[in-house]
Amino acid sequence: MTAGHGDDLPHAVDGHAVGGSARHIPVLLAEVLEALAPAQGDLIIDGTFGAGGYTRAILATGASVVAIDRDPDAIAAGRDLEAQSGGRLRLVQAPFSTLDERVESAEGVVLDIGVSSMQLDQAERGFSFRADGPLDMRMAQSGLSAADVVNSFKPGDLARIFGFLGEERHAGRIARMIEARREKRPFERTLELADAIETHIGRAPKDKIHPATRVFQALRIFVNDELGELAKALFAAERALKPGGRLAVVTFHSLEDRIVKRFIADRADVATGSRHLPEAHARTATFRKAGGGVTAGDAEVAANPRARSARLRAAIRTDAPARSSDFSIFGLPKLPGPTLPGTGRPGER
Repeated sequence: MTAGHGDDLPHAVDGHAVGGSARHIPVLLAEVLEALAPAQGDLIIDGTFGAGGYTRAILATGASVVAIDRDPDAIAAGRDLEAQSGGRLRLVQAPFSTLDERVESAEGVVLDIGVSSMQLDQAERGFSFRADGPLDMRMAQSGLSAADVVNSFKPGDLARIFGFLGEERHAGRIARMIEARREKRPFERTLELADAIETHIGRAPKDKIHPATRVFQALRIFVNDELGELAKALFAAERALKPGGRLAVVTFHSLEDRIVKRFIADRADVATGSRHLPEAHARTATFRKAGGGVTAGDAEVAANPRARSARLRAAIRTDAPARSSDFSIFGLPKLPGPTLPGTGRPGER
């Protein structure tokens, strides 16, 4: 979904989406199906419906699917598939972090973490600066927009967002530039912000990506609380999966992969975590690992550049009760949140 390094950009190079029509191909499809092992009569939750690639493949196995997406455009585009499914597909417009509220028990959960090709293709959504559009980036098309963040957050908060979520080494310089520029006129368009960053930071001939790429990544992740949503979705999957149920998560960036890796490691760990803790506090594993991180082969990367930085992690649910949602296992930093009512200042997420 995201891109922190020049060689780790599934979605954009020089501000342009890559892959053409290949971006509509679901990444690591064969590997995801192997990890999920869907069978006729099973119920699978596709937490990131998008263009419906995984859902179509799962339906073809005879399984049923509850597909979730918070983007109303994705849900609308999938209605024909739902109508043709013979009752085996149910579309739900909601954040995937609420998947356990949509399905009480399932044989599988699949998550493909990131911005969809449809969102990138629509300039009016403001996810990409390959074409000019409003500085929006909201997957749910509601709430705090990227323009709200850029034009109202303190430079220190912007620097933290750009630095952590975008791994942008010029985060402080860019934040101070934004503060100075927005006093004259608020940022409203994608190209306006991208051009301002390029002018301020400059661009060496050897640079593979546009200087604004990491800032756009950080804004998108922040606006949509993508890391927080992923963490919540993993806890929700733990609650929703039946014993023997399978979890398959495809990520595109080290930030997301780290969250998934830490979750699976924590849930597969049966140790007390400390030799000083009493035996009563020993934990029972709620998942067992189903192999390490799987990456795409050369043939898939050649056919679909989006697969280049994709990584699949999978786990199988045990019969142990779900644990509490302890977000400290992810090591996520505190970042500024939406503006607090009546203060004009951002709170904390």
